[in-house]
Amino acid sequence: MKIKLVTVGKLKEKYLKDGLAEYVKRIGRFAKVDIIELPDEKTPDKASQAEKQQILEKEGERILGKIQDREFVIALAIEGKNYSSEEFSQVLADTAIRGFSDLTFVIGGSLGLDERVKKRAQLLLSFGKMTLPHQLMRLVLVEQIYRAFMINQGSPYHK
Repeated sequence: MKIKLVTVGKLKEKYLKDGLAEYVKRIGRFAKVDIIELPDEKTPDKASQAEKQQILEKEGERILGKIQDREFVIALAIEGKNYSSEEFSQVLADTAIRGFSDLTFVIGGSLGLDERVKKRAQLLLSFGKMTLPHQLMRLVLVEQIYRAFMINQGSPYHK
């Protein structure tokens, strides 16, 4: 299986980079992981709704340019479906059973995701209604992907 993370914005904090690298290494025994960081658009203070929409569209174009037709896309969105770790592990297992070997996760920028990206996704995933920095979401997401693999393997890691 190949897992790709398409993210908007650059990860700067060393502790987040270190955590991400650790979980990517752990996932490596189950899947190849590729992380694509796309530039984010600068959002002016007090941006109008039209300016925000334009920013989302530009970021959306960049994201869609990194997604291939054969990929199963899971976009992180606050209005997405919440899963327990066990349910999420089953989603990943079911995706593989359905014949998808390329799994792409999308994390948008500070304004979220363009509607076209959400429509392209086969699944909208939410980690709850709380707002989290999108840089931190990368670490949370890769830990949960690793946890899902460990659950599916029957490992005690999940306990």
